[in-house]
Amino acid sequence: MKIYHGINNFKRLPYAVVTSGTFDGVHKGHQKILKRVVEVARKEGGESVLITFWPHPRIVLNNKTGFLKLINTIDEKQQILRSIGIDHMVMIPFTKEFSNTTSEEFIQNILVEAIGTRILIIGYNHRFGKNREGSFESLVGEGPHYGFEVEEIPKHEMDHVGISSTIIRKALNTGDVSRARKYLGRSFSLTGLIIHGDKLGSKLGFPTANIQVEETYKLIPADGVYAVYVTLDGITYQGMLNIGMRPTVNGNEKRIEVNIFDFDKKIYGKMVTITFVKRIRDEIRFENIESLSRQLSKDRQNAIHILSSHKDDHQ
Repeated sequence: MKIYHGINNFKRLPYAVVTSGTFDGVHKGHQKILKRVVEVARKEGGESVLITFWPHPRIVLNNKTGFLKLINTIDEKQQILRSIGIDHMVMIPFTKEFSNTTSEEFIQNILVEAIGTRILIIGYNHRFGKNREGSFESLVGEGPHYGFEVEEIPKHEMDHVGISSTIIRKALNTGDVSRARKYLGRSFSLTGLIIHGDKLGSKLGFPTANIQVEETYKLIPADGVYAVYVTLDGITYQGMLNIGMRPTVNGNEKRIEVNIFDFDKKIYGKMVTITFVKRIRDEIRFENIESLSRQLSKDRQNAIHILSSHKDDHQ
């Protein structure tokens, strides 16, 4: 998959099969659209193109730092799109100025002149352009004039179980990673850098790796303890992860800490990917360190039991 930062870097194609949108999460509904784009492009001897926007339009238009956290980082999204088979990903910088682009300007300047769209495939109720004025009907009306066809993925195929990025974000914000997996079609994951902590976990008999997620816009699930897979240097391990303030030891900042089962190596400075399988419990304050240690033993056994039922679910 070729990636373009800005429309000016893209060379117009003779036969482009196109879709556009933010596609945060690349969930099952998105996948139907994208797989159809790839299918039609191959059938027609053309090339598949995804037009997307960065930053996310809601981040720009709401003008609130941290207002919207995203399911995917840019790198994660690119990896998923590559696996689906998209040929070209065009990332258009989204600014307040660009938000004033009318639907007709978007059709003429981007879809037609810049991309070379011959077939446009969109999801049910897709809107675009200034004030979301553009619609399936307007695209169908403009298509013959500009020489492209429009195909809409029907409502019953898009969201027969009510899938949306917003619903998935809500599930993750309550720690319901199982529900998020159902809608995403894969487990939610995050990638971060292993950094030094205060080594309290080692004193408890459960050494942990502290994870720093560099992308501040990445959504972090609700506080609590989770059964997870941990992928490091291409090898996947079982583990349990805590997100939270660590109230029992009077923590003063939110941390992401993972205990990798049956693992004893120095891994500071390495990148690690955490794949969430199930939330085990809330983060709670215990009376003392001994009580916390006993609970961690129970959490470990619970996590091992959960993960043994999901041996193939660490993609």
